[in-house]
Amino acid sequence: MKKEKSYNRGNQRRPGPGAGFHGPIGMPGEKPKNFKRTTSRLIHYLGPHLPMIIFMVLFSIVATLLGVISPDYLRRIINALQNVMTGNADNYSLDEVQRIFIILIGLFLIRFILDVFAALMGNHVSNTVAKKMRNQLRDKLELLPIKYFDETKTGNILSVFSNDVEAVSNSLQQSLIYILTGFLQVIGVLFMMFRISWQLTMIALIALPLYILSTTYIAKTSQKKFKKQQAQLGNLNGYIEEIFTAHKVVKLFGMENESFEEFQTINSSLANESRGAQFISGLIRPIMEFISNLGYVAVVVVGGILTGATNPLLIGDITIFVTYQKSFVNPILNIASLINTLQSTIAGAERVFDLLDQPEELKEQNIDEIELNGFEGNVHFENVEFSYNEEQKLIENLNLNVLAGKQIAIVGPTGAGKTTLVNLLMRFYEIKNGMITIDGVKYTDVPRKSLRRLFGMVLQDTWLFSGSIKDNVAFGKEDATIEEIKEACRQAHVDHFIETLPEGYETILNEDASNLSQGQKQLLTIARAILFNPKILILDEATSSVDTRTESYIQNAMNFMMEDRTSFVIAHRLSTIKNASLILVMNNGSIVEQGNHKELLDKKGVYYDLYNSQFVNPLT
Repeated sequence: MKKEKSYNRGNQRRPGPGAGFHGPIGMPGEKPKNFKRTTSRLIHYLGPHLPMIIFMVLFSIVATLLGVISPDYLRRIINALQNVMTGNADNYSLDEVQRIFIILIGLFLIRFILDVFAALMGNHVSNTVAKKMRNQLRDKLELLPIKYFDETKTGNILSVFSNDVEAVSNSLQQSLIYILTGFLQVIGVLFMMFRISWQLTMIALIALPLYILSTTYIAKTSQKKFKKQQAQLGNLNGYIEEIFTAHKVVKLFGMENESFEEFQTINSSLANESRGAQFISGLIRPIMEFISNLGYVAVVVVGGILTGATNPLLIGDITIFVTYQKSFVNPILNIASLINTLQSTIAGAERVFDLLDQPEELKEQNIDEIELNGFEGNVHFENVEFSYNEEQKLIENLNLNVLAGKQIAIVGPTGAGKTTLVNLLMRFYEIKNGMITIDGVKYTDVPRKSLRRLFGMVLQDTWLFSGSIKDNVAFGKEDATIEEIKEACRQAHVDHFIETLPEGYETILNEDASNLSQGQKQLLTIARAILFNPKILILDEATSSVDTRTESYIQNAMNFMMEDRTSFVIAHRLSTIKNASLILVMNNGSIVEQGNHKELLDKKGVYYDLYNSQFVNPLT
């Protein structure tokens, strides 16, 4: 048998089928961990809008009450017309019918206006709350340490910004108001039903336990089915994401049929689970309609009998009573649905607050902005210790002295601590012990924002945004002139390519710059670093994504840019760093060898082995 796979990473929350009347009842509600505390925090967001919320609630309450009493005027019209037609018009006339009709139209108009104003105010409050939350989240991301982004999936952060904030802003105030007005509607309708006939009301209430028992049983049964459906949906999404991002590999090995068969297996499992969940959830409406029809029949039969009683019921009484009976059950079911939705909303709010409560970077105390022009780029590490966790130390007792204008290459196996070293230098992480200074100034005495303006960085993974080439190159130096941008591109050997484009420097890049090759993207990021003109340059495998000829162009540009500038070059391709002033060989967080290219080869140590491993003919 083929081993069953699980693709849970594609499992995302989706609205239930038939959302609205019975969908939320059939879907498993996501329960918050601390409902009371989270709700209390949400109320603070609504506090500034309290006057508007009060008016919105009042308008909704009045509109609900008007909706309850409006059918009674319609009952009076029908009864008046019946009496007029039968000649029993002692208390009714066509003038009376006309007066009641005008009142009824007025009630409808007032209710319409109140509903519109309540909706507008609710929309304003929800959008304002969403805007405030997103602003706070955006500001929070600026204060979070790099460690948080390394440990948190990007999709989770995006989900908080989109799904959770949207759910909170749209659902919270609506759910609270609809629950309130739903209770008022139930009480008001029940009062009007008793006012028409207590006998018919008692008959109608007999069906209520049947509603509750049937919907509760179906909800519990369907929840299990929907959980299985969501699990299978996650498997399908994960499989599609995995197989189609690797479609070239699938075609290369001729695995189209096998992948299609596996897709069919997962798809069939999802279809089977969905069929059962949809069927059980779909039973709610027909069962409720069946119970309702039995209740309507009972009301009509008993009402017909009561028409011959001492105080007979008229046609309008029975007709409007059935109308009230229909509108009595729906609010109860909607309240149950909204409570379930409200739980999911509060759970979403918990995720928002969880992000907002994440520990921030260590706050800087009374540090003023400094003038960067005075820095030359002398870097000193003294007894530096660092670890990502307490159980496993990465860097211990690291000592390093780098003179301004020197090119420092850092080599070593994966996990040796190469990238960690430069991350510490830019205070992306805080050291545990020791001290790092730049030109004799402790780097903790320099504001992070000022400190990082000393550095220019080119990474192996290119980052370009959707916008013009000009704006991408000028990112970080918004006051750059077009001539400065062009000069930076010339030094990066990318100007010729840009000039061949129809729009030149105004060419718009697609999302992820998918309309450029990997090498072209890397050249643009190098041009960006050249334009920024930093005091200290960091190159992390900057030429790994380009061909040999392009690499030579970039290397010439890098050599030009690294003149009289302190540079840290992380490299796996050792041929690119032979001319470095100093080569650091790192392993397990420590510098095990250092020297220039010739000195390290003469030692015939770790660097010698690394260098030889990259060439066919070993050195003699």
